[in-house]
Amino acid sequence: MSSASAWQSLEAAPSLWGATATKLRDFPPLQRDAQADVVIIGAGYTGLSAAHHLAQSGLSSIVLEANRPGWGASGRNGGVITAKFRVSFPAIAAAHGKPMAKRMYDIALEATEIVSELVESYDIKAAQLTRSGQVKAAHNHETLAYAVKEADWLRSELGDTTMSVLDAGQVRDETGSDSFVGGVLNAGSGGIHPLNYLHGLAEGVAKRGVAIYAGTPALRLRREGDGVLVETTGGVVRAQQAIIATNSYSDLTPATRAYQKTLIPFRSAIIATEKLSPDLAASVMPTRRTYTETKRMMRWFRMVDDRIVFGGRGAFGKTDSAAAFAALHKAMVGIFPQVADVPLAYRWSGLVAMTLDSVPHVGRVDDRVMLAMGYNGAGVAMSSLMGRYLAAFARGGQPDVGLLDVSHMRRVPFYPLREPAVRMVAGWYQFLDAIGR
Repeated sequence: MSSASAWQSLEAAPSLWGATATKLRDFPPLQRDAQADVVIIGAGYTGLSAAHHLAQSGLSSIVLEANRPGWGASGRNGGVITAKFRVSFPAIAAAHGKPMAKRMYDIALEATEIVSELVESYDIKAAQLTRSGQVKAAHNHETLAYAVKEADWLRSELGDTTMSVLDAGQVRDETGSDSFVGGVLNAGSGGIHPLNYLHGLAEGVAKRGVAIYAGTPALRLRREGDGVLVETTGGVVRAQQAIIATNSYSDLTPATRAYQKTLIPFRSAIIATEKLSPDLAASVMPTRRTYTETKRMMRWFRMVDDRIVFGGRGAFGKTDSAAAFAALHKAMVGIFPQVADVPLAYRWSGLVAMTLDSVPHVGRVDDRVMLAMGYNGAGVAMSSLMGRYLAAFARGGQPDVGLLDVSHMRRVPFYPLREPAVRMVAGWYQFLDAIGR
């Protein structure tokens, strides 16, 4: 088996997105030497958004993808678009001051807006973008109080007008479930078909003349004179600058492997039911927003084409986990007992890239190499925005990225112990969730 084939076989479980995606043209592997202003390693949201914004500014780019566009996290996520970071805005204000919290809030809002801009730019109707909002559904009064306090802070300190508090009856009407004591609605969030969004970006930038090479792992990245050189299995790419956009799959290619040690990969699993009957579909999540829980091992759910799509953390290891899928199904039935007899149609998983400071990082590694990675489970919108910032850096700009600056990126200590550490922390969180803490 070739190296590329081996990588492609790592994540082979069928997903709802893969089964319902629009057909993507074949992108051949690189089979010659090539050159451009910027070489981009990774054809996910970050890399393709960067290619789009570079093209807008007149810079040429070549995109190298070890597998196929959308093979990694960009094609495996839940398609939830939300303006947030894993660390709360009040916590950012407490640690870094209110001006920094305001900048991070503005960045989060910009991230959600850029998805709409890119969908409109390439007329990606198949992305099925919605901006109907997201409900954070509280599983107990303590977490509800925390969510309400955060919403009140955003309104009073940052002037946010997108949040509204819901009581238990309103959340029941929203979800079709009696499992929650209340919640907070964020009107600016939404959902998308993540793989169709990715396919639309790939088609769009390709039509603008950007060369995308699939099945082309980057074997080595090094400086050469006043530029960079990327060696691949089929040829060499020379460029003035390089962008690394490989996120939680950075260890799959030698050229980017060192950056994996700044990330804690956390496997996220997703299940999707068969289509519900019309009556049942009308009673479950009737407003068709997206939804999250307030538990530490957070679950999220949404309705897509009359199917429940239900996901969350808790899958461990390098491959899909039957136990994780079973736990998700049990959690789903706990919230929606009326679907206990509805069969599952799809089960899949992918890697989420966590960072030590709970925020992504973007910027210059040196005068020739830039990167963006570490989206902490909120990557659809944020990775799309990071492409814009990377293009700005490539043009010689200095965008204000707040706490996301790459200078804050830290290597994970005792990196070989990351997997048992993740298991231990996740197990503790699951225990606290189970006892209602």
